[in-house]
Amino acid sequence: MSIQLLKTLTAISEHGSFSAAADHICITHAAVGQQMKRLEEAFDVTLFDRSEKSPRLNQLGQALVPKAQVLIHDYVTLFDDLTGDAQYIGELTLGAVPTTIRELIPRSIKRLMKNYPDLYIRVVPGLSGDLFEQVSRGAIDAAILSKPSSIDKNLHWRQIAEEELVLVTSSSVIGNDPIQLLRDLPYIRHNRHAAAGMVAEQWLSQNNIDVRETMVTDSIETLTSMVTHNLGVAIVPNLCMPGPIFAELRKIPLGSSSIPRVLGLLTRKDCSKVRLVDRLQEEIEVILKTKKN
Repeated sequence: MSIQLLKTLTAISEHGSFSAAADHICITHAAVGQQMKRLEEAFDVTLFDRSEKSPRLNQLGQALVPKAQVLIHDYVTLFDDLTGDAQYIGELTLGAVPTTIRELIPRSIKRLMKNYPDLYIRVVPGLSGDLFEQVSRGAIDAAILSKPSSIDKNLHWRQIAEEELVLVTSSSVIGNDPIQLLRDLPYIRHNRHAAAGMVAEQWLSQNNIDVRETMVTDSIETLTSMVTHNLGVAIVPNLCMPGPIFAELRKIPLGSSSIPRVLGLLTRKDCSKVRLVDRLQEEIEVILKTKKN
């Protein structure tokens, strides 16, 4: 029996259907069905309820999943204690908030792949809350996201950067008083469901500032473009690795009351790719240190 059959089984459990699992592990829906047939035949058991259009794990199948996860973990870490180094095991699945994907993620991955040229890396963009949930259930190996308000005992958090809140404006805006500018100019709000948006809302509330909102966006990248065209001002984290458009904006400090967005790497404590994640963190730290210098 191939370990891939167990990996496919856990993918179905994590993603809820054959089709979703197929997308995740990059094979066809038919191949998923064939693999599960082979797994059932190998043990002469039925693992799925096929009475409906979409097969679902039955009680036996659900009971097998945690045992399969243990076997997969033991398999992918088989040589770790013998070699003292992380091994290439298929792929590293890395979640990331969108603000890190333009610069920080590609630069870090490029450095990592110099040591692991055959490593296959899958990058999953998402908001911090979504990425937290995916790490928690083992759907992705690690994620770069904003620090969660609480961290489960089964998770491991490593801080990599603090980004102070700033008021961003186009280069044509005159004035350095953030509060006055917020009162006088249109305000572009970042999605309140995003971690960076929540931090901005917290600062506005703490300072009793009412803004004249004219627009809301779901990403800092979109917000940045709007500010660049002088459609308003916005409060965002001062990105540790900004893209070229963000770098050209005026960034006005919010003073001593500013709140930072804390970025870090989140993994499960039982993550089988922990040494690769360690290496990734080292590469991120080198990049950020180089930028400061």
